[in-house]
Amino acid sequence: MAQVSTSRRAVLIGLPFAALAGAAQAAPDKRMTAYKTPWCGCCGGWIAHVREAGWTVEVIEREDLASIRARHGIPDRWASCHTAVVGAYAIEGHVPAGDVDRLLRERPAARALSAPGMPAGSPGMEAAGREPYTTVLILNDGSTRVFGRHNGA
Repeated sequence: MAQVSTSRRAVLIGLPFAALAGAAQAAPDKRMTAYKTPWCGCCGGWIAHVREAGWTVEVIEREDLASIRARHGIPDRWASCHTAVVGAYAIEGHVPAGDVDRLLRERPAARALSAPGMPAGSPGMEAAGREPYTTVLILNDGSTRVFGRHNGA
């Protein structure tokens, strides 16, 4: 009987540690690399937004981002002023940090998430006013679907 109690006690003591280990494994790695041009100010606003949401961002400045977009399969019609890379996904433009978090939770069969153009009121574009905009998921086969709908700032 004492052996059963000892085993039960060991299991009960170990459960919280096992739960913590599982939570640590389940938590997404909140690191990204953001590619931007040296002269773009709104990109800095978006980078500040994702950093405020808990992301660690390595910033790499390039004169031309076309090769980055091409490498990640982002067609010109979905392009914006900066491209970030998070794991296997590209994040194009002023995508809200909440959408990036959701993307990593859901892990759809996609190559990128885009807020095409530079929508007024999106993170980093608050000074431009406020307009509704969507984020678009670019699927692996090249098709797209709306991922999020936003009202701006």
